[in-house]
Amino acid sequence: MSTPIAETSRTLRDVGGQILLVGAGKMGGALLDGWLSLGLDPRNLAVLEPQPSPEIAGQAGKGVRLNPDPATVQAAAVVIAVKPQAAPDAVPALAALARRAVVISIMAGRTLGFLERLLGGETAAVRAMPNTPAAIGRGITVAVANAQVSAAQRDLADRLLAATGSVEWVEDEGLIDAVTAVSGSGPAYVFLLAESLARAGVAAGLPAGLAAKLARETVAGSGELLHRSPLDPGILRERVTSPGGTTAAALEVLMGADGLDGLLQRAVAAATRRSRELAG
Repeated sequence: MSTPIAETSRTLRDVGGQILLVGAGKMGGALLDGWLSLGLDPRNLAVLEPQPSPEIAGQAGKGVRLNPDPATVQAAAVVIAVKPQAAPDAVPALAALARRAVVISIMAGRTLGFLERLLGGETAAVRAMPNTPAAIGRGITVAVANAQVSAAQRDLADRLLAATGSVEWVEDEGLIDAVTAVSGSGPAYVFLLAESLARAGVAAGLPAGLAAKLARETVAGSGELLHRSPLDPGILRERVTSPGGTTAAALEVLMGADGLDGLLQRAVAAATRRSRELAG
């Protein structure tokens, strides 16, 4: 189920309670910015962040409550965006709030079972995996809910997560490891493509600056074309490829027996295994 941002903007003005954000680093800060830009009343927002950035601290002057006593927050949702290694210390303190709110975790590798152990088995919990394009509102998040999450709480979680891009839901938490490997880690693969393409340009004789610009703009422009086009990526690829031409010669290498498909399958498999190891 996807939630268009335009639809989200009509519904974030009334979330039925306060939102507590725990951890306001890059991803938490992106969520906060998204909520505010979509009309969420700053007075309905509270942030727990021991080392707030100047940007986060500046939101306090606009009505956002910074580092309040959690007991004073009437939270409809608690969004946990701390680093996974900080979770054993940070999460138990939220147990009282979790009894009356939906808990939404974007901590990599921390399972629904982990949240239930620290917060109580009756906790309504959502585990979500966003990715870094959330910082510009172009991310994608995949979420899974436990059995305690009501339809209304799932809808609230969906609207909050959609502030930074598309949202998809799965019923099987086991899929989150593969999601992490594809979309969570995926931006790094794309950035590596830009790096490698630039290096290949230099090896072919281009000045380094020009090769870097050509690679950056080609990857960015192609991504935007893919975003806007309703066509399958394979069709877009074919439209660039003339039989017997230069692109076909390159694709013969990239799509060969030891080509990109096999390499990415091995890479995603390795990332999936590592995600399972980190989740314990």
